[in-house]
Amino acid sequence: MSAQFPEKDGWIWRNGEFIPWMDARIHVMSHVVHYGSSVFEGIRCYRTPQGPAVLRLQDHLRRFTDSARIYRMELGYSQEKLEEVSLELIRRNQLDECYVRPLAIRGYGAPGLNPSLSPVDTYVICWPWGAYLGADALSKGVDVCVSSWQRPAPNTYPTLAKAGGNYLNAQLMKMEAVANGYAEAIALNTLGMVSEGSGQNIFLVRKGVLITPSVDGAMLPGITRDCILTLAREIGIPVQVEDVPREALYIADEMFFTGTAAEVSPIRSVDRIPVGEGEPGPIARRLQGELMGLAHGERPDPYGWLTSVAPVEGTNRRAREARVTG
Repeated sequence: MSAQFPEKDGWIWRNGEFIPWMDARIHVMSHVVHYGSSVFEGIRCYRTPQGPAVLRLQDHLRRFTDSARIYRMELGYSQEKLEEVSLELIRRNQLDECYVRPLAIRGYGAPGLNPSLSPVDTYVICWPWGAYLGADALSKGVDVCVSSWQRPAPNTYPTLAKAGGNYLNAQLMKMEAVANGYAEAIALNTLGMVSEGSGQNIFLVRKGVLITPSVDGAMLPGITRDCILTLAREIGIPVQVEDVPREALYIADEMFFTGTAAEVSPIRSVDRIPVGEGEPGPIARRLQGELMGLAHGERPDPYGWLTSVAPVEGTNRRAREARVTG
């Protein structure tokens, strides 16, 4: 399954200026091409009755700047500036629902592993992107497997940073899963405990209790994960954050992925063993409804998670098709 980009007539922000989509090119000798030296974010903008609004923009941009700090990348732009740029980019591209990607890369400089002589180029990109795991993933759930690839051990690379090179491991998991007929993979850590999906966090439900793995030094604790933990506690669902053994996956009553791209995607089977009744369960549906209702402005936002995008006049085909899966 692969998402296709829309017509490439929009705008991208690069190093302080808005440029046409097709002008956003890098040199083949850029450090990032050879060594994966980039950090990025994924952020959702949702259609609401009050106009487009971005979910947890400040938290995502804080993580973006934190990721750059961990990898000693000087962005040259404040978090506040990047917030302003993100909102303006959405307006310029006339999108009322989209995916926003801040990106910083080590550019064309000196060859060799040491990145210090390669400049840091900062971009913000946005495009329409529908359901990450397929059009029916949110309503019907997905079939997944436990990957043969493990997440790397703590202190091998910083997993609190959302860095491009970190996702080479995830690509192997995803390709293996798809090749074997699954939509997604679940990764174990080096101790054999459940860590996360290839690019999502994971939740289980057992006897009415919502369970998610502890931060183990091998996973990225996601912002959508935090949303779900907050909402669950608010509506009275018991929550446990703890180590999760692999076999817990096979006896869970419910299970779902969370992530900016995946949103709240129920899991209906693991290694061809049905999860519960083999369909999305009541707690997954309740939390999905709570989060999506808030994101779409249909429910109150007591947490201040939504940042409004000033309305723009008119729409184009990309705006109308913002939720269509490629």
